Amino acid sequence: MKPFKNRNIISIKDFTKEEIMHILNTAKKFKIKVNPILLKHKILASLFFEPSTRTRFSFESAMERLGGSIISLAEAKSSSASKGESVSDSIKIVDKYCDVIAMRHSLEGSARLASEVSNNPILNGGDGANQHPTQTFLDLFSILETQKKLKGLNVALVGDLKYGRTTHSLAYALGMFGARLFFIAPPSLQMPSYVTHDLKKLKAKYSTHTEPERIMPKLDIFYATRIQKERFGDPMEYEKVKDAYIITNKLLTKVKKNFKILHPLPRVNEINYEVDNTPYAYYFEQANNGLFVREALLALVLGKV
Repeated sequence: MKPFKNRNIISIKDFTKEEIMHILNTAKKFKIKVNPILLKHKILASLFFEPSTRTRFSFESAMERLGGSIISLAEAKSSSASKGESVSDSIKIVDKYCDVIAMRHSLEGSARLASEVSNNPILNGGDGANQHPTQTFLDLFSILETQKKLKGLNVALVGDLKYGRTTHSLAYALGMFGARLFFIAPPSLQMPSYVTHDLKKLKAKYSTHTEPERIMPKLDIFYATRIQKERFGDPMEYEKVKDAYIITNKLLTKVKKNFKILHPLPRVNEINYEVDNTPYAYYFEQANNGLFVREALLALVLGKV
């Protein structure tokens, strides 16, 4: 296993199963007990060129809870990016002011580019429709927490699989651990070929579907995603698919006892509010787990655990 100190967190494909489990086990320790001075005198640069609530706040809260400090960019128009400054130049400058950088950017590959010019670790909080590895770690943590295993699970990834960076990263990770994957999406939003190509190399089992009803009794995890309006160039195309899947209690009548619904949030209308009161809803706990996972990642890349 490679050392984690000074390591970049760019793509889930950069990690072995052993390394992923080490991250999850470290997060479990932080969920039990946090060290409020562990990252004292360390500074996180929180650079979010795209909107974010859970990812940005959990990174910043994680740093605060571990005794560190934060310099923050919450929107691109408040930075020199609005003046035309390149990603690489922005990172080269911010790199001088901090010890670790968490970033989100609309440009696919931006986190990898940032890692090539930064002397400090880069933690990718989402680069366009590409990857969202820290979300994947908290998703895996939540699945492991509810199912007590990762291998051999039946997992449905549902909704916007074409643009949904969370599903791209999670599909690969679950494929590594031997989960059986069900991709449920409108034909225009099915999983990209480059993701399924990687799954074939992993010899992962998956199938594509357009309706969830027949699959529900088989599932351990139902991973819902919103149809992302901001990724559509044509508003009419969005209107055609925006309500493709709406989860109601009626859909849950034949699910297994261990069944759980996850969602990276925010939701729009794909999960009816009545579902919140069922024992199957786990998306708010999932979001909370992001705090412990990001505490673990910050501590690991800064060499404190």
